[in-house]
Amino acid sequence: MILLIHPPIVRPSEPPPGLAVLAGTLQHHHVAFDVLDANLEGIWYLLKNFHGLTSEVRGKGMVRDTWTGRAYRHLHRNLSWLTSPVGYTNMNRYSRAVRDVQRILEKSSHSKRTIVSLANYSDARFSPLRSADLAYCAENHQESPFSAYFQERLSQLIEERQPDWVGFSLNYLSQALCTFSMTGFLKRQYPSLRIVLGGGLVTSWMRRPRWRDSFHGLVDAWIAGPAEQQLLALLENRGDSLRRAPSYDSFVSRSDAEQFSHASYLSPGFILPYSASSGCYWGKCSFCPERAERNPYRPVSSNDLIRELGELTSRTAPVLIHLVDNALSPLHLAALAKRPPGAPWYGFARVTPELADQDFCLALKQSGCVMLQLGLESGDQAVLDALNKGIKLETSSGVLKAMENAGIASYVYLLFGTPAETHEAARHTLRFAAAHASLISFLNLAIFNLPAFGPDTAGLDTEEFYDGDLLLYRSFHHPDGWHRNNVRQFLDREFRRHPAIAPILHRDPFVFTSSHAPFFVGANTRHAFPGLPKPCPD
Repeated sequence: MILLIHPPIVRPSEPPPGLAVLAGTLQHHHVAFDVLDANLEGIWYLLKNFHGLTSEVRGKGMVRDTWTGRAYRHLHRNLSWLTSPVGYTNMNRYSRAVRDVQRILEKSSHSKRTIVSLANYSDARFSPLRSADLAYCAENHQESPFSAYFQERLSQLIEERQPDWVGFSLNYLSQALCTFSMTGFLKRQYPSLRIVLGGGLVTSWMRRPRWRDSFHGLVDAWIAGPAEQQLLALLENRGDSLRRAPSYDSFVSRSDAEQFSHASYLSPGFILPYSASSGCYWGKCSFCPERAERNPYRPVSSNDLIRELGELTSRTAPVLIHLVDNALSPLHLAALAKRPPGAPWYGFARVTPELADQDFCLALKQSGCVMLQLGLESGDQAVLDALNKGIKLETSSGVLKAMENAGIASYVYLLFGTPAETHEAARHTLRFAAAHASLISFLNLAIFNLPAFGPDTAGLDTEEFYDGDLLLYRSFHHPDGWHRNNVRQFLDREFRRHPAIAPILHRDPFVFTSSHAPFFVGANTRHAFPGLPKPCPD
């Protein structure tokens, strides 16, 4: 028996796809398991147990904290809006609801050194990139703002289910401190329990050169990469390695007797996350973590994709399908266009000639595609070529036009500060984005982080970006002096203030960004999101 845990904190908009795949695999091989979305439950626990703190220390005394008081009074209404379609009919009202809910979380820890939000958890004293800090969190688990929650909830599950193993799916830095706090509690209270850690962040750690396990006595096993076969072997099950459809039974079918049966994801309905591949089918971009970590591309067949999505859609009745692949291959897109999955869907896609075809985009729209996320990265061709993106600017223009004409929203990602970029090249990107502003629904602006290891770091003058033995990125001296501070000033003073760009950035959903963006496509394309009420004035 194994208990699988999704730890805090990531955005609580949908179930964790990785654990759903593991659940489907274990279910198929008749291995006893249970699944705990501690991220979702932990957030609801903090919200429910907030005691209405309405004052804070400023200067020499206590003053009334008007914002927190208002957020506390309206908490039930705001949560109702965020879990109902009506909450997504007005962006201003939606943003106020998200900000007020987040305010309660920020005040729930009662400590200025810890920051709890809907998308992140951090502690000013500790870094998730230092194994000593993670070990401290394990030893002093009671200091976690989630301690009251997980001590109660984990004790209940351990005593009821009597698992032999507990597995944590650790994918993001924002989950690391909480993961080790929970691990420390389990090891202290239940010394015979065995702990296994896997997930995206664990994979990145283990694929670093000279990786060594610094957590003896705390973590019994580590899994890098796709975990299905490795987990079966760990549990001494000799099942085959064939892919099994994910199971969301643990996330959509909660017993009324469960302590947190009321908890739901902060979305206007059930979002079904589904992965049709691991790795990336392109796999050639410079500085790509997938390439640096040697993660191979492993797709499911187009037939399995359509069959599994159809079955899952019929069973879970999602309001939206989130295809979580690094990039949907042209083959998978063509399969979706021919055989619609039965619900609106969105995901990442590369800029390819297929997407510049108007008829192809219309077929995708008719299959339910409401939004595609596009990694355009740059509006300068020389930069794109240096990064080996395999993208031509004229193709990018054609893709944006074809998608807009078909009524598919675009969520465009731009990357600044790469070694190949200069200030003038960044201005080329600004001009490209401004010229195509009417075709861009949403924008994400990022500053380049140099992976700490990998062949593309050769020739760059690098130094430690953070202090830590688990670091994933390094800082570097830009060959043309286009350093992070310069990039940040350019984005703040020029890019974000451009009259064609500012309105696009303003309509990005606060905190939830691309996770909720499909529900707001009505204002940016010719078609509103299916199934949601028409937008209403504030």
